[in-house]
Amino acid sequence: MMSSERPACGWLHKLLVLLVKLHFAFAEPLQPLNGTGCTAKGPASYILVFTGHWSPQAFPKQYPLFRPPAQWSKLIAASHNRHFRLWEEGSSASPGVQSFAEVGVTVELMKAAKEARKKRTVGVMYRTAGIPNGIGHSSTEMLMVPRNPLLSLMVKMIPSPDWFVGLDSLNLCEGNRWKQEVTVDLQPYDAGTDSGFTFSSPNFPTSPPENITKITSQMPNHPANSFYYPRLKELPPIASIKITRQRRTPDRQTSISNHILPNSINPQRFSATPLDCEVSLWSSWGLCLGPCSRGGVRHRTRYILLRPANAGSPCPELEEQDECVPHNCMKKRQ
Repeated sequence: MMSSERPACGWLHKLLVLLVKLHFAFAEPLQPLNGTGCTAKGPASYILVFTGHWSPQAFPKQYPLFRPPAQWSKLIAASHNRHFRLWEEGSSASPGVQSFAEVGVTVELMKAAKEARKKRTVGVMYRTAGIPNGIGHSSTEMLMVPRNPLLSLMVKMIPSPDWFVGLDSLNLCEGNRWKQEVTVDLQPYDAGTDSGFTFSSPNFPTSPPENITKITSQMPNHPANSFYYPRLKELPPIASIKITRQRRTPDRQTSISNHILPNSINPQRFSATPLDCEVSLWSSWGLCLGPCSRGGVRHRTRYILLRPANAGSPCPELEEQDECVPHNCMKKRQ
């Protein structure tokens, strides 16, 4: 009996060793986007401050003054690992991103995040209050853990067809250390689901939907676009994010969110963006006034489409006259 039990014990020992190896292999933390694991010993507490710089001085073209005025939606953010993407430039918008970018609704985004949490690819979702003006601050505290060291966020521009600003998979961990402070300037993005050119464009679904793209001073390359500033190489930052690590104390274990910081941070000042005058095409020439052979004149006009601002190029002449030509004359009736 002793000799028959020894092979069985040896087989069980090998199986146990194999199971232990498999357990540790799958228990290793997921690798973030930069290919290096976050080996920090514990979590890190941060305060995230969103600042809007959307002013009529920096963005004078078609600046929304009413119905509704320029403002920012609530901020929605998620801590996650490399197996989750809230949004990505060059990729199509998910139903949640489309709903948020077009009308500011977060239901679909929260559903997707809830499913991702079941797979342990998303840690915590954060939200802040909206900002009722183009310039202002909102903030939230965050607790980042080594398993989910990446941060993504979105804020919708109001009014706009489907435009937003955001971060995509910002890594707050470097090796075994958490970053102390990160500041990022934000530019507008087009979700690719609505074809409106201006802030107040009516709903015009893009069919088929396009990928998420960055809006620049010359892209879309159309004078009607609200961000079209051909004299600028790049747009000034329309918003910014500042993330600062906080010291956690025993008396402060819970995070505070959705608080506005109106006076604690001075708004960043940018130089005024020059806005050149835009005029319509010339009208047709009018009929001759005066003798047709000599001394007669004809007129044509154009009108202002966009008045200049911030030392932009002034408007050209809106009326022009020229000598009459024979084919432009009215013949006298006999």
